[in-house]
Amino acid sequence: MKLYLVPSPIGNLADITYRAIKVLEDAALILAEDTRTSGVLLKHYNINKPITPYHQHNEHKVLQHLVQQMQGGKTMALITDAGTPGVSDPGFLLVRECVRAGVPVECLPGATAFVPALVNSGIPMNRFSFEGFPPLKKGRHTLFTQLATDERTLVFYESPQRLVRTLSDLITYFGPERQCCVSRELTKMFEENKRGTLQEVHDYFSEKGVKGEIVLIVEGKQ
Repeated sequence: MKLYLVPSPIGNLADITYRAIKVLEDAALILAEDTRTSGVLLKHYNINKPITPYHQHNEHKVLQHLVQQMQGGKTMALITDAGTPGVSDPGFLLVRECVRAGVPVECLPGATAFVPALVNSGIPMNRFSFEGFPPLKKGRHTLFTQLATDERTLVFYESPQRLVRTLSDLITYFGPERQCCVSRELTKMFEENKRGTLQEVHDYFSEKGVKGEIVLIVEGKQ
């Protein structure tokens, strides 16, 4: 009886631990954010185990049933499309219910997109704040106003469609000279880390266009 949280590669399929493979092989059931995406990973490592969807659209419906199965003795492994479950991905609700129900929870170490982005940004990382995806509308002004005076390094996730808009908003709230780094397609063939001021990076992606998964690191107020 246990829930394992298993980090999955954020791009390169080789970025998975031996232990993660063993846990997936031994689990009675694998919970996956997208069974098609996870199916590629499982097929690559010849892991043939029952797999069922667990994502933000069905987690409330299946939550209690999954916990009851684990209380009955089943061991399950949760994986998401990329990275560590619960970090801007489904997982928190299931972990909370397992803790409440007395089901042991164990999170394996492994891939998380913001860590390599933070480390290779060249921006101080002794103190940082992970902000995830900024709100689209409600709460956006309040968040950026509060963060404008934060002295910690700030970590955001953002979609390629909204990156330029977010950089533009940050220029408005933080000023154009704040240092930042945009990391995209981490661990993949076309990985790119674009460093510079908010204005420089904004202008670069405004002209070039944006593709791939994005992590945005922004210097804290000096």
